[in-house]
Amino acid sequence: MSADGLPPAWPDALLFAAEPVLRRLARLARALRHPKRALPILSARLSGRRLRAAQAFVALVGAHHHLDRPRIIPPPSEPHAALAAAGIERVVTDATGAIRITADGPPIVLLTSDGQHIAAGAAAAIAAAFADPDRHAIYGDALFSHVAHGPWLPLLRPAFDRDYLRTVDYLGPVIALRRASVIGLDAVPGAAALDLTLAIAHCFGTGAVCHLPRVLSFGRFDEGGEGRAARREAVRRDLDRAGEGGTPVLVGQDGVIRLDRPLPEPRPLVSLIVPTRDRLDLLQPCIESLRHRTDWPAKEILICDNDSRDPETLAYFRTLEAEGAARVVACPGPFDFAAINNRVAAQARGRLLAFINNDVEAEAPDWLERMVREALRPEIGAVGARLVDGEGRIQHGGIVLGTGGLVTHGHRHFAGDAAGYLGALRATRSVSAVTAACLVIEAVKFSRVGGFDSLTFAIDFNDVDLCLRLNAVGLRTLYVGGARLHHRESASRRPSPAAAARHRAEVEALKKRWGPLLAQDPHYHPGFDPDLSTHLRLRRGWTGLEPAEPR
Repeated sequence: MSADGLPPAWPDALLFAAEPVLRRLARLARALRHPKRALPILSARLSGRRLRAAQAFVALVGAHHHLDRPRIIPPPSEPHAALAAAGIERVVTDATGAIRITADGPPIVLLTSDGQHIAAGAAAAIAAAFADPDRHAIYGDALFSHVAHGPWLPLLRPAFDRDYLRTVDYLGPVIALRRASVIGLDAVPGAAALDLTLAIAHCFGTGAVCHLPRVLSFGRFDEGGEGRAARREAVRRDLDRAGEGGTPVLVGQDGVIRLDRPLPEPRPLVSLIVPTRDRLDLLQPCIESLRHRTDWPAKEILICDNDSRDPETLAYFRTLEAEGAARVVACPGPFDFAAINNRVAAQARGRLLAFINNDVEAEAPDWLERMVREALRPEIGAVGARLVDGEGRIQHGGIVLGTGGLVTHGHRHFAGDAAGYLGALRATRSVSAVTAACLVIEAVKFSRVGGFDSLTFAIDFNDVDLCLRLNAVGLRTLYVGGARLHHRESASRRPSPAAAARHRAEVEALKKRWGPLLAQDPHYHPGFDPDLSTHLRLRRGWTGLEPAEPR
């Protein structure tokens, strides 16, 4: 407890653990308010279809983290002799957060802080990871306790992501460093692990920093808000090293860091591409939000008209064109999402393309600016946003491969304002893919990979496939949590036997083309249950001590 009798402040990356979780009875009560949806769930449960019932129940009542299991027991502490025998020196930060690493000593430095215990077996695992001479920093997973004798929360970290780490410090205070790689580096007090890790990534490449998906430490993390200034300084230093020293580094009230990368003058034209077939009830709120709730001075709106017939829709088209607010491009024939978007993208004048579903509405006016700042970076391909559904819950927080049977949207069904596991919903970070319901990309990059594959993925998975092809040519996909919009997913679709058959064919095509990647998303921890909404619960049998390879 702190001096005022209150629990210590939550570290910024762990704010998700402080969010309220509905108790079992409250979840049941919420489900019973929708009897028509609850009864089929009960039937599935009673008939043995437990997974289907669990998935439907989460969709009905919302998702909440169920990770701090009372039965999680930390392993014994690693003896000091085991560390020494493995060639590891433990270095503890002092009361100011400063460290001192001397030139002489064992080849590996294990940076820790007070209150942290090294898990038994960690020494051997760390030493084995450093057998590869190209690895200069190794971090693992941890068990966290906020109060004495409280439950233990597993911190399952992602693979190294420099963008994510600049936004949210998901590393924590325990990291192993190759001594020769950090000699002479003056780390920022209060953010030593963050500063040194970013410096190593700059000097030796991002591949020099690896994640070992194994519990290496356990204890308490009491950073709280007072560590934000140190984090900001560490990020500022990293931007200086990368030649981006003029970039403003802004720290939000939630501790998430935002980098306002410079924009060219004049602002580049963005072509907002919106496919539709009638459904004026969806289309008009979408278009009006792009016109009046999107703070970007250089934009053109292109409506892909797929055989609209409703007189009110056609009248709206005429009004928009008369006002010079939008261009309507005829795209006749059977609905083919990929082909329609490709066709209109070829007619777009913008340096950037923004693909927008007709059931999406802008909320925060700066959503496009935030996405464009990232999409203009030479190494970035597709950029996605945080999408919130009609019930105020997360519809899209990036796409995660290998979950939900194939792929699923990250943090699906969590509260729309949730921080996300390790701050992931609010961060700017690398993901495997993002949804084309709201996707921004430079036109030249879209053309470079041939746009959407309309022959193979006419309706589903064309966005996943596009992002994976971009990733394959070295253009990373980014999720920008600060860009927030509403999405009434599939509100304009109608189910049919033909649609179901087409969906099955596209599922098989995705498996055939990207099968190895679909086994385990490189940005997602294998310790999570892959069958429900992401970050919801641990995989059955997970201990955190299984043998693991660095990634």
